Amino acid sequence: MNKVRFAFRILTFLSVAIAFTAMAQAQATRTWVSGVGDDANPCSRTAPCKTFAGAISKTAPAGEINVLDPGGFGAVTITKPITISSEGFEAGVLVSGTNAIIVNVPNATDVVVLRGLDIEGLNTGLSGITVLTGGTVQVENCTIKQFTVAGINFTPTVANSKLFVLDTIVRNNGNFGASSGQGILVNPSVAANADLNRVRLENNVAGLKAQGATSKTSVSNSLAANNAFAGFSGAASGAILNVDRSVSSHNGTGIVCASGAIVRLGNNSITDNGSAVGGTGTCSSFQNNNIDVVVALTPINPQ
Repeated sequence: MNKVRFAFRILTFLSVAIAFTAMAQAQATRTWVSGVGDDANPCSRTAPCKTFAGAISKTAPAGEINVLDPGGFGAVTITKPITISSEGFEAGVLVSGTNAIIVNVPNATDVVVLRGLDIEGLNTGLSGITVLTGGTVQVENCTIKQFTVAGINFTPTVANSKLFVLDTIVRNNGNFGASSGQGILVNPSVAANADLNRVRLENNVAGLKAQGATSKTSVSNSLAANNAFAGFSGAASGAILNVDRSVSSHNGTGIVCASGAIVRLGNNSITDNGSAVGGTGTCSSFQNNNIDVVVALTPINPQ
């Protein structure tokens, strides 16, 4: 009897091992989606999947999902390091009443790259990109529009998570009827960094709102224009916001410096806003900003 039990345990172990091996082999390092694909396919180049959600389960960690031709590829939740990339094709993610892309990876060192996507919320979607647990999230060459909460909602709970946004347009976000929401919200509950370069924040309720007592946000070579409330906001005590070589124009307020926030300005153009600088805190300047009205800023000597 003991020999039978031992043999049964060995057989069970081998069956589980074979099943896991088969699952690992089923995941490819590069998969493909197509507007005329099918999620029943293996997501190869010759047999692509239809949606990002269909492809992600067949893509290995640190692998890449590529767009083969134009299409709408649907909402997706990302729980592992991965790249979703479209080069030269329309790659739409269109949702109504929900989030478009949720990043929920467990570690700050898990890298998620979102490249070349057109993310549309139809004025009813919640957030275009939501970062929940953590990760290093790189958003490149995307357009994110018409979400009620935020175009990008960066609220990680894992320390040292990072957000990088490059060559991206974030427009028409926020609940205009309720006067709430923003293009990009940086609001971690732990120490986390956000870096924006060549980003356009246009016609949102608020452009960029940096809050969270442990957040550090840097903006360079970017534009905040026609946002109903503020272009760039250091919106809470303890938040750090650096804005350099950027333009804030035609907003309700150009720059907001909340009490206790650290806001540093250098080489910016702040013009034609309802008010140039607002908030009850203090903004610091390297004395090289172009501001069209007289405002009180704390000078910082260039080094």
